[in-house]
Amino acid sequence: MSAAAARRTEVVVVGGGPAGAATATRLGRAGVAVTLLEAAPEPRWRACGVFTSPASVTALRRLGVDDAALATVARPVPAMRVESGAGIEFRLTYGGTGSLADSAVGMARPGLDELLLAGAAAAGAEVRRGARVVELDRDRAGTWTVQLTDGTAIRPDVLVGADGRRSTVARRMGVIARPSMPARIGLTFHIADGALATGGEGRIVLIRDGYVGLAPVPGGRLNVGIVLGRSWFPRLRSESPARLAAGIVRSLSNAHGAGTVDIEILDHVAGASPLAHAVSRRAGPGWLLVGDAGGFLDPFTGEGLHRSLASAELAAGAILAARNDAARSGRPTAIERYDAAMRATFRNRDLVTRIVDGFLSRPALFEYAARRLSAREHARDTMGRVIGDLVPAGRALDPRFLASVLRP
Repeated sequence: MSAAAARRTEVVVVGGGPAGAATATRLGRAGVAVTLLEAAPEPRWRACGVFTSPASVTALRRLGVDDAALATVARPVPAMRVESGAGIEFRLTYGGTGSLADSAVGMARPGLDELLLAGAAAAGAEVRRGARVVELDRDRAGTWTVQLTDGTAIRPDVLVGADGRRSTVARRMGVIARPSMPARIGLTFHIADGALATGGEGRIVLIRDGYVGLAPVPGGRLNVGIVLGRSWFPRLRSESPARLAAGIVRSLSNAHGAGTVDIEILDHVAGASPLAHAVSRRAGPGWLLVGDAGGFLDPFTGEGLHRSLASAELAAGAILAARNDAARSGRPTAIERYDAAMRATFRNRDLVTRIVDGFLSRPALFEYAARRLSAREHARDTMGRVIGDLVPAGRALDPRFLASVLRP
C-alpha cells in the first residue's frame, strides 16, 4: 500500500500490554486520535508483571480502575519473605496492612491486560487486536508509516513503542544498548496455591546463581518466577524448561523439611531471554518508548509494572504537551524531553536495583546484609518502602541507611 493510501491518525501505540494500554487510555480521554496495536488476538499469559508494589495499585486507580475491577485481577500479598541460601530470612511488608488498599499484589496478567485494553477502548482509543507490525517506514518529512500483516498501513504523527523487551520500535530506532546487568533467563508458570507453604505471603528464595519468587495470585494459584544465571544455561539447552523448573521448585520443598512435593505445572512455562533490556534513549522526534521497551533491569524488586504505568503517565503528558507546542510553534520538543523525565524519575531507583543485584551476585555479601536486615526492623521497613515505590529511592542511598544495614 502506498503512503498516500495509508490512514492518518495522531498516535499509534505498538503493544497492548499495561504500558501501551495505559498510554492509549490517557490519550483517548484527552481527545487524541490514537490507535493501539496488539499482536495477540486475545490476552495471553506473559512472563512478567505478576508481583508488583502498592504503587502500581495506586497508579491503576489513577488510571480509573475501580476497586471492584481490581479485585478480579489482583490478590493482596501481605509480605514478601526473602530467604538466603543459608536459610536466613527477613520479611518485607512494603508498608502495607495486607489489604488490597495498600499492599503489594499478585496479578492475574491475562485478566489485567483484558481489563486495561477494555479501558483503552472505553476511553476512545481504537484497539486493534491481532494487528502485527511488519515494517516501520519514515519519509523525508519525518512522517511514519506503520505497515501491518493484513496489508493495511497507518501514518501517525507520533509512534509509541510499547512492545516489550524485544521491541520492534526500539530496534528500528537503533537505540538498543548493551544491558549493564548480567545475562539471566527467566522462567514463569503457575502451580496450585498450597503446593508450597507460603501462608498467603510471597517468598523469594536464593538458589545457586539465581533465585525463585513465589507470589499468590487470583484463582487459587501460586505464580512461580525463576531467574537463572549463566551457570544454568547448559542445562537449559539440554533439558526441557518444564522439567528443570519443576526440579528447582521440588528442591525448595526439600530444603525446608517439607519432604518431596509433587509439582504440577498448571500452564506452559513462559520464558524471558534475555531478561535485561537497555536502550540508549527513550525518545526522539516523533517517537518514544514506554514500559519494558524503554528498558528493564531485573524482576527481583518487582518494579516492572509500576515502571510501565509511570512511563505511560509521563509519555501521555509529553505527547499532549507536544500537541500544544505544535499548535503554537510547530516544534514538538516535549517528546524529546520525555527521555530526560524518565531518567530523572528512575535514576535512583535504577541505582538501588543495581546495588541489590550486586549483593545477589555475591552470596557472602547477601548473607551479611540478610542477617542485619532480619535483626533491624527500621532498616527492613525502609528497604521495603523503597522497593515498594512508597518513598523516594534515594533513602536507600542515604549513608545513614547504608550504615544501618552494613555496620556490624
